[in-house]
Amino acid sequence: HDQAMNTGDSEVPRHSEISDLEFCRFTVRSLPIAVVVVSPELKIIRFNPWAQEVTGYSEEEAIGRHCGDILHGGMCGVNCPMKTVINLRQPTMQVETTIQTKSGNVIPVKMSAAGLFDGDGNLIGGVEALQDISAFKSMEREKANLTSMFAHDMNSSLTGIHGLALRLLKIDDLNSEMPKKYIEVIEKEAGKLESLVRDFLEFSRLQTGRLNFNFNTTALDKELIELFELYQPKAAQRGIKLELQMTAVLPVIKADVDRLRRVFTNLLDNAIKFSNEKGTITISANDSDEEVSVQIKDDGIGISPEDLPFIFDLFYRGRSTAKKEGSGVGLGTVKAIVEGHGGRIFVSSEPGKGSVFEVRLPKVKQLGEN
Repeated sequence: HDQAMNTGDSEVPRHSEISDLEFCRFTVRSLPIAVVVVSPELKIIRFNPWAQEVTGYSEEEAIGRHCGDILHGGMCGVNCPMKTVINLRQPTMQVETTIQTKSGNVIPVKMSAAGLFDGDGNLIGGVEALQDISAFKSMEREKANLTSMFAHDMNSSLTGIHGLALRLLKIDDLNSEMPKKYIEVIEKEAGKLESLVRDFLEFSRLQTGRLNFNFNTTALDKELIELFELYQPKAAQRGIKLELQMTAVLPVIKADVDRLRRVFTNLLDNAIKFSNEKGTITISANDSDEEVSVQIKDDGIGISPEDLPFIFDLFYRGRSTAKKEGSGVGLGTVKAIVEGHGGRIFVSSEPGKGSVFEVRLPKVKQLGEN
């Protein structure tokens, strides 16, 4: 080690040149979590950059203040974790609580509190480490909402299917018009169930990182033509005109066909759902040197500028979708599938004038290409 130190960079300090105090200060300032060091009287004596970022207070504003005056913690007072650690002489304590930032925002945090004692067991201070868990808590709420919504929607469809099936069993003349109407409703509700279960399974795979792909050589134009023919009757039922525009034969790509169909069926379903009667939906495709581009354009209600940046977030449901059926999982899954193919997805929209979703997928390189 000494030889390495002698022949190495002269600016690299020896271990003996770094005091324990300097090491502690460096660690506190460098940790990617908010660290607050307090005196035995709970006055702040260290306030690292991440603590400043999370709370909104500068180091100068925090030093010397009581930690409760800066953090405004949800457990300050009789349940103060720092007081509990100090009074009970516990090594550490971990809790989930809240703090209030300088701007007044209340954010959930995971707090670890630890007492600092010298070699003789005398209290010399304490450390509070805070981690902002807002995103985690938001995901927890959305997962709970999603589960509740799935349970409610599935129960509604199952109840309808069960009730109509019982009525069918009691009808003597199955050639009458009434059984046909019942069967049409059953088919529609069964379709909703199938979509809900599919969304739930895709969400589960996304959460566990098990969205595996089975890539094969794929003729993209063939897939688009089949989807066009499949969706023409669906669009016609809503009085919507569906168009397919392809100026040339599209190149072959490597794709998981089933999952890629999931991308385009989701985008087409959304286009039909948010289009106005007598509107037009256009599927168009073209290729550049390295990519194949597929666009699905509608002239429906559009997406507000406030919602547009979050449209691919899991569970996100914008204002325009509030009264429409859906889980908020679809577009998040679409983005994950496209990116799993090495591709990209874009959206442009204007309220009242429609939306354009564009999927770009990499082309298969031919022999001799770099």
